[in-house]
Amino acid sequence: MHHFNEVFVQLLILLAISMGVIAIAKKMNQPYSIALVIVGLLLGLIHVPVLDEAESFITQSNVFQAIIISLFLPILLGDATLKLPFSHLRKQGKPVIALAFGGTLLSFLIIALAMYGFMGLPLIVAFTFAALMSATDPISVISIFKSLGVPKKIVTIIEGESLFNDGIAVVLFQISSVYLLTYLEMGWVGIGSGVLLFLKFSVGGIAVGGVLGYLFSQLIRFYDDYPLEIAFSMLLFFGSFFIAEHFHVSGVIAVVVGGLIFGSYGARIGMSDTTKMNINSFWDVITLIANSLIFLMIGLEIKHIHFADKWALIGAAILIVLIGRTLAVYVSLYFLKSFPFSWKVVLNWGGLKGSLSIALALSLPTTFDGRNDILVLTFSVVLFSLLVQGLTIKPLVKKFGLASPMKEKERNDFTVE
Repeated sequence: MHHFNEVFVQLLILLAISMGVIAIAKKMNQPYSIALVIVGLLLGLIHVPVLDEAESFITQSNVFQAIIISLFLPILLGDATLKLPFSHLRKQGKPVIALAFGGTLLSFLIIALAMYGFMGLPLIVAFTFAALMSATDPISVISIFKSLGVPKKIVTIIEGESLFNDGIAVVLFQISSVYLLTYLEMGWVGIGSGVLLFLKFSVGGIAVGGVLGYLFSQLIRFYDDYPLEIAFSMLLFFGSFFIAEHFHVSGVIAVVVGGLIFGSYGARIGMSDTTKMNINSFWDVITLIANSLIFLMIGLEIKHIHFADKWALIGAAILIVLIGRTLAVYVSLYFLKSFPFSWKVVLNWGGLKGSLSIALALSLPTTFDGRNDILVLTFSVVLFSLLVQGLTIKPLVKKFGLASPMKEKERNDFTVE
C-alpha cells in the first residue's frame, strides 16, 4: 500500500508537470503535444530521483501497458467523434474515404513490403510496424490549423481521415501481430482468411457501434440532465469498446461509429445546448489529461529504448514512412481532379504519427519477437513526426497562402464533386 501511495504521488507530480507545460504552451499559442514530448525527452535523459518509480511504472509496467489501449483509446476516439459533426464529414466524404481506406491500406502495404524487402525485417515485425505507421494523429496539426485560420474543410478532412484510419490501423495491427504468420503458412487460403477476418473485425465493429450509438441517442431523449448524459456518453464509449472486443470485433471502430451517431444524431434529437456545452467541456478535460500522459510518456520512454547500432535502420524507416504517406495521399486523391494541390501537400506533411502508434506499440506483450525493434522504430518515427513535421507545418501552411485572412464564404466554397 505504501509503495502504491508513493507511485501515485509521483504520477501526480508528472501530471502537474504536464499541466504546467500545457499551460505555458497554450499561453505561447504553440501545440502542447510537441512541448510535452520535448519536456518528456528532457526528463527521460536527465536523472530526476523523485520521479524514478513513476517513470518505471509508466514505461515498464505490464499493468500500465495493458490498460493503455482499453483506457486511452475510447477516451481519445470518443472525444474526437463528439467534436466532428456528421454533416461536415458527409460534405467531405470522398476525400475522407479515399484517404482513410485507400490511403491507409496503400500506406500499410508500401511500408510493410519496403521494411521487409529492403531493410530485412522479419515479416511479422515489418507488417506490425507498418500497421502502427498507418494511423495518423491530428492533435498537433489541428491546433496549428485552427490558430492560423486554415480552411475548415481541410480540418474536417484530416480529422475524418484520422478517425477512420485509426480503426483500420488497429485492425491491421491485430491481424499482423497475432494472425499473420498462421495465415501466410496457409497460402492463398490464408490470405482469403485474413481478408475475411479484416471484414469481420470491421463490419462487427460497425454493427456494435451502430446499435449502441442509436440506443444511447434514444435514451437521452428522455432526460435533460447533463451529468447523467455525460455518464451515458462514458458508458457508450467504454461499453462499445469492451462489448466489441468481447465478441472479437474492432472496439476502435465500434467507438468511432457509436460516437459519431451519438454526437450527431443523438445531439440533434436529445441534447439541449447546456448539455452539449457541458459534455464537450467534460471530454475536453479528460482528453487533455490522457494526451498529457501519452505525449509525456513518449519522451520518458527514451531511456528504456536501445538505439545502439540502429541509426541506419531508423533513418531508413523514417524515409520509408514519409514515402509511404506521400504515395498514399497522392494516389488515393488522384481521381478527385478538382482537389487543390496545396491541400494535398499540407495533408501529406500534416499526417503526423502520435499517441495511437505509441499506445499500440507499448501494448505489445514483452514476449513478442521483435518488440524492441518495433518500439525503437515507432518512437523514432513519432519523434521525427512531431518535432520535425509538427514544427514545420506552420511555415508550409503560410507558404501556400492557406493561413491568409479570408472571408468565411471564400474559405468554405470548395466541395469535392
